[in-house]
Amino acid sequence: MTTISTIGLDADDTLWESEVHFVDVEDRFRALIARYDPSRDIQEHLLAVEQRNLEVFGYGVKSFTLSMIETAIQLTDGAVHADDVHRIVEWGKEMMHHPVALLPGVRDTVDALRDEYQLVIITKGDLLHQEAKVAQSGLADLVDGVEVVSEKDASSYRRVLQRHDVDAQQFVMVGNSVRSDVLPVLEIGGRAIHIPAGSTWQYELDHHGTPETHGYETLDNITELPRMLSQWS
Repeated sequence: MTTISTIGLDADDTLWESEVHFVDVEDRFRALIARYDPSRDIQEHLLAVEQRNLEVFGYGVKSFTLSMIETAIQLTDGAVHADDVHRIVEWGKEMMHHPVALLPGVRDTVDALRDEYQLVIITKGDLLHQEAKVAQSGLADLVDGVEVVSEKDASSYRRVLQRHDVDAQQFVMVGNSVRSDVLPVLEIGGRAIHIPAGSTWQYELDHHGTPETHGYETLDNITELPRMLSQWS
């Protein structure tokens, strides 16, 4: 088995909580729109708008906020009040400024791995917001690189590994999304470890990968990562 030299670490919901903030605001949004028409399937419509907008706005809070505004206009047939649109914008600002809180065991795990492996945080979303979260996390000085990509697909991972001069067979990606952190890495010949999060965006759950069919590992907690890597070594 080829020796692992580099570990890719997903950021949102792997190193720190993120989706819980989206869920909280989405609950508020559904309650707001239900005042206009409680019969509409608000969650399903919002998800469809978000997915359509990915190619235009990408991932992250700003895209989510714009998608909520678009959904509000559509589901109210343009009757949504200006103060409610402003409220949605304020929710987006609140999310942008939400403090970053590392998940339990993250800092100790990163600290334990950094002397033996090259560590690269690989995240997707808004560049400024993701860079700000990495800085707030206190992990920037513990890793060898931070990569913010517009999409986590095979071509993006190939470019990241090329920039860091890493062979795919020496690379393992760790993250909470099978769709984004596992399957594309396996496609290019790397290895992947899935650490499920307490809450995951429905879009990221849309995949057909399983440990049995695709050959990736699953851990309950990031603190188990050093032991798993030592077993592989």
